[in-house]
Amino acid sequence: MNRIIPAALAAALLAVPLAARATDAPQREPYGIALEGFAYPYPVHLLPVVNDGERLSMAYMDVAASQPNGRTVVLLHGRNFPSSYWADVIKMLSEAGYRVVVPDQIGFGKSSKPVGELHFDTLARNTIALLDHLKIDKADIVAHSMGGMLGVRIARAYPDRVTHLVLTAPIGLEDYRLYVPPTPTEKMMEAEDKLTADGYRNQLQTNYAIKLPPDAIAPFTDARFNIKGSPDYPRWLHAFVSSGQMIYREPVAHEIALITGPVLFIMGADDHNAPGRPNAPEALRTKMGQNAALAKALAAKMPDARAEVIPDTGHLVFLEAPEKYKEMVLSFLRR
Repeated sequence: MNRIIPAALAAALLAVPLAARATDAPQREPYGIALEGFAYPYPVHLLPVVNDGERLSMAYMDVAASQPNGRTVVLLHGRNFPSSYWADVIKMLSEAGYRVVVPDQIGFGKSSKPVGELHFDTLARNTIALLDHLKIDKADIVAHSMGGMLGVRIARAYPDRVTHLVLTAPIGLEDYRLYVPPTPTEKMMEAEDKLTADGYRNQLQTNYAIKLPPDAIAPFTDARFNIKGSPDYPRWLHAFVSSGQMIYREPVAHEIALITGPVLFIMGADDHNAPGRPNAPEALRTKMGQNAALAKALAAKMPDARAEVIPDTGHLVFLEAPEKYKEMVLSFLRR
C-alpha cells in the first residue's frame, strides 16, 4: 500500500524520542496505523489513488439513504478525529433521505499514511476522484475543523460539484502565519511524540472546550494512542505532523469570502481553537481563535452565507448540541 520510506527520512523519523511510546504502548492493545482494530460504524471501502507518484488507498464509508431524496452529503473530518466520529450525523442525514459519503483523507484514519507531504489541493483532488468513482456529479459538503479548510478548497476549485457547504467549527478562518513563526518539523514531531494520553485528553477539554463526558472522549484517545505500539508508528507520526504543517503553510482564510455558493457556518460560542497558538508571541495569543466573530465577519462579506453560533458549546458542536445542529443543517440543506 505504501512505498518503502527512504533511508534519510526513516532515520529522521526514528530519531524522535521514544519515551512517550514506551509509556503508553504496554498498557494498550496496539492498532495498526490504518486503525486496524478500531471499529467504524459502517463498512469501510478502499479507493486506490496516486499522490505524487505514491500508490495509496483512501478509505471511505458509503451509507445509503433510508428513503432516498436523490442527494448526497460528503462529510469531511477534522485533524484529530477519525471519521467514525460522524456516526450520529451519518444516521441523521441518512434518515433525512441523503446518501452519505464519509472519507478518511489520505494521512488520516483508515487511509494510507504517505511518505510524501500532505497538501490541501491533493486532498481536494482525491475527494473529487472519490465522487467520480461513485458517479456523483454534485454533493453537499458538511465539514468540521480542518475539514472546513478542505471544504473551502474544494468549493473554490470545483464550484460546479458543490451544492451547499456547511462549515462546522472550522479552523483556518484566520491566517496563522500572521501570528505564529514557522516551526521546524523535527520540533513538532518531538512534541507530538512526547504527548501522553492524559495530556491529549487535557488538550481536547481545554484547547477545544469540549463539554463531553470522559467515555465520549475515550475513542479519540484510543484512536490516537493505541497506534504507538505499531512498528509503523513513525510513518503515522510523520503524516500527522505533515498535516499540521499543511494547515500552517496553506491558509484558506483569504479564499473563503470568494465562495459564491450557499455557505453556513455553525460555530460553538466557546470554541477558540487556534492551531499553533502556544508558539505565538504572548502578546498575539489572545488575538487568535476568535472564531465565532471571524465567521460572522466573513459571512457578511459573502453573497450567500450566514453564521450561526450555538451557546455553551466548544469545538465538537455536532456532538455537544446534536438537536440544534440537526435543525440547522437540515434546514439549510433543504433550502
